[in-house]
Amino acid sequence: MARVAGSRASAPDMNELLRALPAVEELAARLAELPRGVAVSAARAAIAARRDELRAGATPEPAAGVEALVADARARAEAAERSSLRPVLNATGVIVHTNLGRAPLAAAAVDAVAGVAGGYSNLEYDLESGRRGSRQDHAEGLLRELTGARAAIVVNNCAAAALLASAALAAGREVVVSRGQLIEIGGSFRVPDVVGQSGARLREVGTTNRTRLSDYERALGPDTGAILRAHPSNFRTVGFVEDVEIEALCELARSAGVPVIDDIGSGALAERVPELADEPPVRRSVAAGASVVCFSGDKLLGGPQAGLMVGAPEAIERCRRHPLARALRIDKLSLAALEATLRLYRDPARALRDVPVLAMLGASEDALSGRAEAIRGALSRAGIEARVIRASAKVGGGALPLLELEGPVCAVEPGGIGVDRLTRRLRDGDRPLVARAREGRLLLDPRTLDDDGANAAARAVIAALS
Repeated sequence: MARVAGSRASAPDMNELLRALPAVEELAARLAELPRGVAVSAARAAIAARRDELRAGATPEPAAGVEALVADARARAEAAERSSLRPVLNATGVIVHTNLGRAPLAAAAVDAVAGVAGGYSNLEYDLESGRRGSRQDHAEGLLRELTGARAAIVVNNCAAAALLASAALAAGREVVVSRGQLIEIGGSFRVPDVVGQSGARLREVGTTNRTRLSDYERALGPDTGAILRAHPSNFRTVGFVEDVEIEALCELARSAGVPVIDDIGSGALAERVPELADEPPVRRSVAAGASVVCFSGDKLLGGPQAGLMVGAPEAIERCRRHPLARALRIDKLSLAALEATLRLYRDPARALRDVPVLAMLGASEDALSGRAEAIRGALSRAGIEARVIRASAKVGGGALPLLELEGPVCAVEPGGIGVDRLTRRLRDGDRPLVARAREGRLLLDPRTLDDDGANAAARAVIAALS
């Protein structure tokens, strides 16, 4: 359609143009290769769009007519048939990218999901006894082995774990927490809001930057249900700061006879990974005596979305029996992926190699350089200006906010279309590519691309600039 400046169809002309539009059924019949419902919906949308254009003052191009409507309807049908949730190439350098689905799964986890997704499974069936079992049995033994805890359960995410622990251990009573740990966890959700839904009341102690053991001591009393420690995963306070180590907090809690809920956010289960030095180790919190330690499955663990809860048998059992446990329980596909991921951690060397998040964290300079050069070479052969420069990747996912992972990236000159238009074209591709822009250039970070992904990214850029 073309807009004719300074003109608008008169009322009789407008009525004539509208009457000339085909009926929905007529247009849908031209899309016979499509399911009838899809064809009718696409035809109706195409005709409605044409009608709106006419009423807005557009007039048909000479070649525009039913054929143009057929093409528009077919394009709408194809878009409607395309899955909304689609695989994306992540060239941003953000390893645990919340908007892009957080941690990519290990191949073993993908296979485990496929193995139980297409049929039935022993999710809650004990094959040995032939009686009903518990879905928690599939992960509890592994979590106990890997963390040193005496009991464990899994729910659907870490916020759910904190909610369940607070409800089971402290509903109707006070939860003592440092003011410096009243954090916002993303999506405008805040720790006070989550705990508030448990029926517990927060008792704030200390200040934003300094909380001492004596602050907790003064707050403990007959109405104390639990002490909560919430790791500030997505920010750091530096300078004039003070907090209480988990060992001292658990010792105080034992003497007072109250449980400690330690929400460590992402947490660190892998060992001998220097990049994880600033994340609280799960084993440390368990060894200190925290009643419930909560951490995420889809962040630095590198598994599916899940809230892992490990700790003392009495506390975990109270969580297990609470009515919220059913509402927050993990599904079978996530459980299959989690079990497979945890099994990889039994062999630390294998975990570092096979869990994508850990492999990206520890990627060597040679591997990154080779991948960046491969992208640059493919682009250069296609006549696209690109070069390898240095830039910093991030962990993302609200973990290790201060960690900068410097390495080589491929910087692409967008030419006459500009970087904004290029990024839009890349997002519109058959397999969308998401990257970052800097100083007018497109940066492709090889840290979040495997070898196949790097080749696909190069092809996507070449197609977008063709």
